[in-house]
Amino acid sequence: MSIKVGYQGVNGTFSEIAVNNYFKGKDFEGVNYTNFINIVKDVEDGIIDYALLPVENTTTGIISRTYDLFKDYDIFAIGEINVLIEENLIVIKDTKLSDIKEVYSHPEVIGQCSQFFSNNPHLKAISYQDTAKSVEYIKKENDKSKAALASYLAAKYYGLDILLKNVQDNKNNMTRFLCVSKNKDVSEDADKISTMFVIKHEPGSLFRLLEIFAKNGINLLKLESRPIQGKLFEYCFYLDFDGNINDPKIIETLKQAEKTANYYKVLGCYKRGSL
Repeated sequence: MSIKVGYQGVNGTFSEIAVNNYFKGKDFEGVNYTNFINIVKDVEDGIIDYALLPVENTTTGIISRTYDLFKDYDIFAIGEINVLIEENLIVIKDTKLSDIKEVYSHPEVIGQCSQFFSNNPHLKAISYQDTAKSVEYIKKENDKSKAALASYLAAKYYGLDILLKNVQDNKNNMTRFLCVSKNKDVSEDADKISTMFVIKHEPGSLFRLLEIFAKNGINLLKLESRPIQGKLFEYCFYLDFDGNINDPKIIETLKQAEKTANYYKVLGCYKRGSL
């Protein structure tokens, strides 16, 4: 029986590319969703086996609408993959750049292509549900004045042309995806840990937390603050660091860190994705 893997969007999204790359050579069925909450609910309930969630981009930073789901749902990150994001200007056949007036794509993608729009002021950027949906839309409209920013896979699925390749600002633009499961399966070669801490709202509390990692020789990879829903100007902190949660040094470090916090949660432990 093939495993079921959820991802957001229709065929041709970068999330589907992430799924195809992560599970390459395995018997799997991709299941697409319209929103991330339904994906994580189905992982939590065991309706699907895994999901690939985009959590960070090298240009726009943390993707908060997915990262925040880790603290609210019983899901666990077991793997990571980095996908090179190459945004292409996709058009119907025989379209010229001068024909185009409107360009559709996901708002984050539009933000990643700001220089392209600055260089082409006659183009109006229009936010759309996701990258592949925008390609589906311009195919349906069959209008040379409309174009989309999306992946090569979306152009292939819908039989449209790529007028310009790699129009994003950062040519090394990557999105980090986490593979999540309801089971806390930690591989022996896992070398990266994601956590969330809610610390005491008092002077020095963040310093005391970070000091524990420093004194134990643990290398921090990322620190992000996010508002706590329902509390005014109070924040939780996402910490990524080197290690495996089964390592005695990590176990001891987390015990010490827990004493400084009001609450903490391990969001995942996995083998880091290659660059």
